[in-house]
Amino acid sequence: MSNTEIEEEARKIRRLQLMMNMVMQVICGDENLTVEEAAELVAGAKRAALALFPDKELAYELLYKPRLQRLMRERFHLQ
Repeated sequence: MSNTEIEEEARKIRRLQLMMNMVMQVICGDENLTVEEAAELVAGAKRAALALFPDKELAYELLYKPRLQRLMRERFHLQ
């Protein structure tokens, strides 16, 4: 990998982390957010993550999906 490719990969990772942190903050902090809106945020975050890293769905499923599911359960008292 060239330095440019490494820098681009690092930039995409930072962008993904920032986006996921923002989604998690909104789910936790927005008292007016409905469960449907939160689910849309989660689905959009997954689409965006896979747009950045098309071949990394398994990584998304292992890293972010459990966190988002836990937040949804805690926030909306889901089973």
